[in-house]
Amino acid sequence: MKKHITALLAAFIMTMIVGLGMFVIGGNAAMNKDSVPVLNSPGQKTTTDPASAIQSQLGQYQNLIAQYQQREQQYQSELSDAQNQLDQAATTIRQYQRLLEFLAERGVIQVDQNGRIFVPGN
Repeated sequence: MKKHITALLAAFIMTMIVGLGMFVIGGNAAMNKDSVPVLNSPGQKTTTDPASAIQSQLGQYQNLIAQYQQREQQYQSELSDAQNQLDQAATTIRQYQRLLEFLAERGVIQVDQNGRIFVPGN
């Protein structure tokens, strides 16, 4: 029985030593002023400043607006070029129509109701 009490006493003393060590280390860590803040610990999400997040988002939106304005200018330029080409084509068509009317008046060609052109005498 004496061995049993000795073993229990040794286990109790060992538990007290380990517990006291844990208590001292925990107290030292809690009272340490040079420790890293809890917010910077690896498992914690950091929160961003709402004002800087809004500024960042505002900058992104301004960048998108600038890109859209640049695209709009490009499209306006392409639209203007297409309009110029259309005007040139319309002018060319009017010139061909005048030429055909002139040739028809002179009797060089004949145009039927369907728009087919005939050269008389051939």
